[in-house]
Amino acid sequence: MRIFVTGGAGFIGSALIRHLITDTAHEVLNFDALTYAGTLTAVESVAHSDRYRFVKGDIRDSDQIRTALTDFRPDVITHLAAESHVDRSIDGPGAFIETNLVGTYSLLTEARRYWQELDDTARGAFRFHHISTDEVYGSLGETGLFTEETPYDPRSPYSASKAGSDHLVSAWGHTFGLPVLITNCSNNYGPYHFPEKLIPLVIAKALDGEPLPIYGKGDQVRDWLYVEDHVRALRTVFEAGEPGRSYNIGGHNEKQNIEVVRAICAHLDELAPRADGKPYTDQITHVADRPGHDMRYAIDATRIGEELNWKPLETFESGIRKTIEWYLANEAWWRPLVMAKAAERRGVAG
Repeated sequence: MRIFVTGGAGFIGSALIRHLITDTAHEVLNFDALTYAGTLTAVESVAHSDRYRFVKGDIRDSDQIRTALTDFRPDVITHLAAESHVDRSIDGPGAFIETNLVGTYSLLTEARRYWQELDDTARGAFRFHHISTDEVYGSLGETGLFTEETPYDPRSPYSASKAGSDHLVSAWGHTFGLPVLITNCSNNYGPYHFPEKLIPLVIAKALDGEPLPIYGKGDQVRDWLYVEDHVRALRTVFEAGEPGRSYNIGGHNEKQNIEVVRAICAHLDELAPRADGKPYTDQITHVADRPGHDMRYAIDATRIGEELNWKPLETFESGIRKTIEWYLANEAWWRPLVMAKAAERRGVAG
């Protein structure tokens, strides 16, 4: 198939492209605006393939989308392009409204136009796959899991903008008949993760001997999903998912933020010990919690498991080890990003 990936220079998008080029026969178009969190170095390993092409484009620009769709003629649109950092959404909500809502509307409009012009066979096979987050569901108590029927209750500008984009996609399916798929995932981690998010930021700060700032007590709980498990799930959904259906994707790895940080420190103690011999946990410090910080997310991934036979392959223990080893071996990739963005950071996201 021909897969049109928005946000393919970002963390999850680039992992999806690497998977599709390496492990399938699909052709891929990477449509990305190359904002601060997007870098083509994340797809460098597959960019030589004759099944890969890149177009620099903004999902808010209908003309750019239309031109790319007309030229590439995709069978599937996988929509990953988004502003995705909660702290940034608190500091500047406008960019999240523009990209996540206006951008998704522009993409849906052009996707519908393109889809309507296809012949009957191609129209029946076409899919619009929207990739979203578990944060649209709000915050859980100590028990329970998010299911596909959980009511939306977003608590930050980021999650509100993603919830709105989910509703737009669903509406285009119900109103116009566009064959849409929606997936909502838990916290991703793994190679090529932009170093403003919890795990890569802690690795970088630990290696630099800096304080490891943790919001509040660090008792916020997240379900951690290794990015390569996630992209296998995305491929499974757009290849075999039922149009009009949503699928939750989780890693079955609930951890408190403080547990995650301590696990990173323990692995670094072994793999890259401090020169003074002291444990990296000495660098942990607690800072004031961010506004509206959700306490717990946890995904029930029963539907995708039972209907599409997907399950994560990595435990948190195996995935975090692979992630840390990758960052230790690829400092040349993340170091310039850390240096460029160090002045903008004001705490650790979780």
